Amino acid sequence: MKKIILITGISSGFGKETASLLVKAGHTVYGTVRKPVEADSPVNMLMMDLTDSNSIANVIETILKKEGNIDVLINNAGMHTGGPIETMPFETIKLQMHTNFLGLVQLTQTVLPVMRKQGGGTIVNFGSIGGLMGLPYQGIYSAGKFAIEGFSEALRMEVKEFNIKVVVINPGDFHTSNSANRREFLAPSGEGDPYQTQFAKTLAIIETDESKGWDPQILAKKLVRIIECKTPSHRYIIASLEQKLAVVLKYILPGKLFSKILSDHYGTK
Repeated sequence: MKKIILITGISSGFGKETASLLVKAGHTVYGTVRKPVEADSPVNMLMMDLTDSNSIANVIETILKKEGNIDVLINNAGMHTGGPIETMPFETIKLQMHTNFLGLVQLTQTVLPVMRKQGGGTIVNFGSIGGLMGLPYQGIYSAGKFAIEGFSEALRMEVKEFNIKVVVINPGDFHTSNSANRREFLAPSGEGDPYQTQFAKTLAIIETDESKGWDPQILAKKLVRIIECKTPSHRYIIASLEQKLAVVLKYILPGKLFSKILSDHYGTK
């Protein structure tokens, strides 16, 4: 069945691959970008900044004028930061939370009345493995993704009576532009920084993990199947067996033991 789909952040990575596959599957896809990019697929591209309320409202108004409804919202857009929580500039923290969480909330609030009136819909929120466990030197990123978890759990119960489904996607490491993009938002570091040596060591491990990650097409193909499923699960952890195991261990091991395992992986003292 053909659906009207809005997906945020299609300039690269998961968003770009998913939007293209959804179009090939016969759906009408509207994809948002923050800056103009060249489109290589018949996606209806719209400019939107998740930190701008008017921008969000304009996108929804544009789609409704043309289509009359929105069947699926995929909250994919986001940004990455990195660095010690102590030295992370507060302006960067605000930008991270506004982009990854507050913007997602406002866009969802804008779409919900549409889905209620049309009798249902599906909302897909991109979390992360980092939203299920706090990752060293990615603490602010993890905080935003943890917020999406609580938001999605509560929202799911509130909108169930309106036939609106809420799905959370938790990707593990994928080979995307995240590593390069993160470097624009790293905490300042230099002489006299007590975290400098450890942060550099951990960041190298993080970027190595990502460089060895899966191709984003793997997730995109899975997401198309989720969108077309009549009864999707509440959550999909799309990650390596090792990372899926880490999620399980987080909930069954004593906190100190799991923290040690995570610390050993990231080389923290």
